[in-house]
Amino acid sequence: QVQLVESGGGLVQAGGSLRLSCAASGRFFSSYVMGWFRQAPGKEREFVASIPWSGDTTYVDSVKGRFTISRDNAKNTVYLQMSSLKPEDTAVYYCAARPGGGNVYNYWGQGTQVTVSS
Repeated sequence: QVQLVESGGGLVQAGGSLRLSCAASGRFFSSYVMGWFRQAPGKEREFVASIPWSGDTTYVDSVKGRFTISRDNAKNTVYLQMSSLKPEDTAVYYCAARPGGGNVYNYWGQGTQVTVSS
C-alpha cells in the first residue's frame, strides 16, 4: 500500500514558478514509477510527466522545457518544478504511482490546486 500526499500548489502569475512535492509512504518507493497528472475544469485528467527509478523522464509536449520532474528516493518524495507557467496550466495536479512492471497507476494523491493568473 502506498499513500501519496501532494503539497506546493497555489496562485501564481503567468511566467512564474511553483514546485510541487509528493511525499509517499510505504515500502519499495524506489521501485515505483511516479507520475504527475492534472485536471482542468471541464476537462479530462491528463498525463503531465513521469519518472521511474532509473530517472528517465517523460513529459507531455505542452510542458516540455518548462516543467521538470525529479525524485529523491531517500526521502520518498517526487517533485514537479514548474516554470514559465501559463494560464492554461491551471488545474488540480495529482501525484500517482504504479509498479515498475505495470501499466496502471494504482495509487493517487488527493490533488493540489495550481492557479495561474494572466
